[in-house]
Amino acid sequence: MRQRFVAGNWKLNGTRQSISTLLQGILSGMQDVKNAEVAVCAPYIYIPLVAESLKNSAIVYGAQNVSEYESGAYTGEISAPMLKEFDCKYAIVGHSERRSIYNETDQQVAAKFVAAQNFGIRPILCVGERLEERESNDTENVVARQLDAVIAKAGIESFREAVIAYEPVWAIGTGKTASPEQAQEVHAFIRQRLARKNPEVANLVQILYGGSVKPDNARSLFAQADIDGGLIGGASLDASGFLSICCAAN
Repeated sequence: MRQRFVAGNWKLNGTRQSISTLLQGILSGMQDVKNAEVAVCAPYIYIPLVAESLKNSAIVYGAQNVSEYESGAYTGEISAPMLKEFDCKYAIVGHSERRSIYNETDQQVAAKFVAAQNFGIRPILCVGERLEERESNDTENVVARQLDAVIAKAGIESFREAVIAYEPVWAIGTGKTASPEQAQEVHAFIRQRLARKNPEVANLVQILYGGSVKPDNARSLFAQADIDGGLIGGASLDASGFLSICCAAN
């Protein structure tokens, strides 16, 4: 049985005060979260604050991105060994906003995946299609291409120490959400794609849904056979709402 997993992606949000308040609120309600692992992915600059605030708690934390390079002349980048020094457990790679706004390629995402794992950080690999790709029935081709780039670079066994997040780009920050059935269909496709290489790994890997998950739709999404939790954007900035989503994974 795969453990449920809910991760908050705070994106470009937060101040010292708001993050402290948010974490206090989440921590105060964690006794109601029975079965799910919970993580928060903070802006780089706030990771030390998060680490201190979550010390000795059940919540783990990670970064929203990681460089494919270990060190060197890459101004503004943050490497996996730097994140490891602050005990980050996770790093998001290939988020649709990184792919679309910053033009990250499938190959670059695969390199970041490997860089994270080289230092014991579990990548949360994001895959998903744009609206025009869904409307042209190209969802499976897009998701397969994104997955295959990582498999080619890292190998299928690497997914024993990774998480996948299916994020339909058309549902991120738009208020639109894939129906539970639509989401399940793609999650099942992802698992089947991995199973072609290794059925054991495919059955083991957690696949999260990320696309406007909210307290009122989380339970129906998480009830699907191949949806193991969520990568939560805007709703993770509200302690009460985020806890409701975490409890939906019970």
